[in-house]
Amino acid sequence: MTADPRAADESAVLTERRGNVLLITLNRPQARNAVNAAVSIGVGDALHDAQHDPEIRAVVITGAGQSFCAGADLKAISRRENLYHPDHGEWGFAGYVQHVIDKPTIAAVNGTALGGGTELALASDLVVAEERTMFGLPEVKRGLIAAAGGVFRIVEHLPRKIAMELLFTGEPMSSADALKWGLVNQVVPDGTVVDAALALAERITVNAPLAVWASKRVAAGIDDGVITAEEAGWTRTMREMGTVLRSQDAREGPLAFAEKRQPVWQAK
Repeated sequence: MTADPRAADESAVLTERRGNVLLITLNRPQARNAVNAAVSIGVGDALHDAQHDPEIRAVVITGAGQSFCAGADLKAISRRENLYHPDHGEWGFAGYVQHVIDKPTIAAVNGTALGGGTELALASDLVVAEERTMFGLPEVKRGLIAAAGGVFRIVEHLPRKIAMELLFTGEPMSSADALKWGLVNQVVPDGTVVDAALALAERITVNAPLAVWASKRVAAGIDDGVITAEEAGWTRTMREMGTVLRSQDAREGPLAFAEKRQPVWQAK
């Protein structure tokens, strides 16, 4: 019998109210805040509560320690653990990337944000990053694709040629370049990102909440809790990811990484 991750790791996500702002902290610094079931439950439930609490008017998400989020927890995957919320799989990776709420969301990106970390940032309305932060979608280096929204969202957030270069090479982008190309709103000194994100949230929460939330729904194209323009992107992602996962290259990528050698691709 699989243990209930709610009981196993209740501290995987911390929440704190700062006035009308909910601060969500991924709290697995020993694993660079990699996402397991407990993280998806903690974040998903926190967003659900924020959506239904009229006193919460914005959300900030960050990571404990020196990393924002290192993506999926490979050890959890090796144990065949379900990384999604067990009751709300539709919320997607980390209980976040497909969990659409009316309240503005701000990613306070501290340190490493490659792979799933970048996808959390892409799923956020606004992004504040530390100077040392690196963004990127390196999945192709492991025989995979950025299936948590990264493949189609990156081309919406960056100029198309820049986005395609990131997708095809899997190489990282500095926070300075991310600011230059509009992937982030602000770059701040290391160690100050949460305060900067909270200050940005406070500039939002002084405004009329119903007007802010309605503005988000219209600007993001939200109908009944779904960003309708993204539905085709999710369908394509799931179809292509299914094919990729069945390939020999998808097995070779993680194996080569574990064995600390260059992968030998076969395109099959």
